Amino acid sequence: MGSAPTIDRVRVDTFTIPTDSPESDGTIEWNSTTMVLVEVSAGGKTGLGYTYSHAAAGELIESSLAKCLYGKDAFDIPALWSEMVRDVRNIGAQGLAACAISAVDNSLWDLKARLLELPLLKLLGAAHESVIAYGSGGFTSYSIEQLQKQLGGWAAQGLQRVKMKVGRDAKADPERVRAARKAIGGPVQLYVDANGGYTRKQALEMAEVFAEQNVTWFEEPVVAQDLEGLRLMRDRAPAGMAIAAGEYGYDAVYFRRMVEAGAVDILQADATRCLGISGFLQAAALCEAHCLPLSAHTAPTIHAHACCAVAPAYDVEYFHDHARIEQMLFDGAAVPKNGRLVPDLSRPGLGIELKRKDAERFAA
Repeated sequence: MGSAPTIDRVRVDTFTIPTDSPESDGTIEWNSTTMVLVEVSAGGKTGLGYTYSHAAAGELIESSLAKCLYGKDAFDIPALWSEMVRDVRNIGAQGLAACAISAVDNSLWDLKARLLELPLLKLLGAAHESVIAYGSGGFTSYSIEQLQKQLGGWAAQGLQRVKMKVGRDAKADPERVRAARKAIGGPVQLYVDANGGYTRKQALEMAEVFAEQNVTWFEEPVVAQDLEGLRLMRDRAPAGMAIAAGEYGYDAVYFRRMVEAGAVDILQADATRCLGISGFLQAAALCEAHCLPLSAHTAPTIHAHACCAVAPAYDVEYFHDHARIEQMLFDGAAVPKNGRLVPDLSRPGLGIELKRKDAERFAA
């Protein structure tokens, strides 16, 4: 047996990509998205991973996390993951640090799969051949016409689930939801996401209103930290309407507290935030132990493989911003087929390659 492949190079790039129009949700507005991309090399192969965060996450990787990797066995992902988590203890393990670790961990999984010349799904082991994708956008900054064009377009392309933003203007939201339902037709499931923009009483009232349009998913009706409020919504929302949250979870303890509080019908996790694919697998194990479905938040190219590897996978958010960016920057980015994401088993790792020349114009 040959010597273990040791990590000999870590490269970090930061790209900031403007949105194609102004965007907002129930609580914030934005006009660009930043991707921190990490390439880790060993044994003549290079793995690629990323997070959607702030440029400071890239600086943390370069100044601190990279030293946890050099000279180490590229196959020992659990040990490398644990060392990175320990390394950020005194600076704060949540938020930026968790996103930074996520980008590195995702790169390590891609690298290991490439070293073994396997698609990532085959390295992890498949539980599913494909996973449902839901179109996500419908920003509160959109006009009714823009909203209907985007959501109706996804429905026409074969997506059977679509999601829109609510929560910025409670008076306007019923009309927007009616317009969305009209655009997508009856059979397509309609999701709404308030990003914590409502109070408890507002959320209860809006749930009844949204039920008239057969809304089947109400995400973060109140702020995610309000576990009692989420539990209230789960208990009192109309039959057939699932309460979802978890996208801001940075570790397994966060997810455990949310699940133990009975706060959600569907747990969300994001491998670009929750300490990478390693953390996503922990969230999946927690869901399986509590008989809950798991939905992946954004970053569809990473989550296509990760979700197909876990039994509780429910669906993947095909988020407008990230889908657009991944198709702009990567050859092989995930695209739904008949409403589902199907990992490309003809390519090793995540199955993507950076289009460096295209990416360079967005370099920070």
